[in-house]
Amino acid sequence: MPQAEQVAPGDYVPTADMRVFMHVPWAHFEAILALRGDVAGPRMAYLDGVVEFMSPSKSHERFKSYIGRLVETYAMEVGIDLSPYGSWTLKYAPREAGVEPDECYLIGDDQDRQTPDLAIEVAWTRGGINKLEIYRRLGVREVWFWQDEQIAVFVLAGDAYQHVEKSACFPGLDLALLCSFLHHPTVTQAARAFRAALRH
Repeated sequence: MPQAEQVAPGDYVPTADMRVFMHVPWAHFEAILALRGDVAGPRMAYLDGVVEFMSPSKSHERFKSYIGRLVETYAMEVGIDLSPYGSWTLKYAPREAGVEPDECYLIGDDQDRQTPDLAIEVAWTRGGINKLEIYRRLGVREVWFWQDEQIAVFVLAGDAYQHVEKSACFPGLDLALLCSFLHHPTVTQAARAFRAALRH
């Protein structure tokens, strides 16, 4: 996966995400989740004894929201049923893996499944836990990483991800076209322009 620009330790970068790491056993990770409850706070990820707390920047949240809204616009236009589940806490103790995606979706009428079909991550600054490995252990069938103005798609094949050109969840979606609308001043303008492009 391509890497974002390195932010030197101690540098203040207004658009950078803030990350803190701790080495804790799985039981402590579960306890931290329980103490936080449903209150909004830093997103957490866990892999093999390391927990990452990430406070997303304004730019991070903007891009994840724009991408999500445009995915939903596309689904509406082509008649795909889906529901967003935001930063749904996904975890599996036997594999010591847990994550809270930037955005995730269940596709189709069956909304009772315990693993999303698609997870979306905005890779805004370099570093952090290997989230693709976490998603592999959780069995999420498709993961998108937005970075460097493009979306990299990873589709689960057996027990490994393959980096592919097109989404398996949305095979007709032109991801480059979607990305071209991410810099509109407002998300409503982006969605309207994307919808117009899809109709033509």
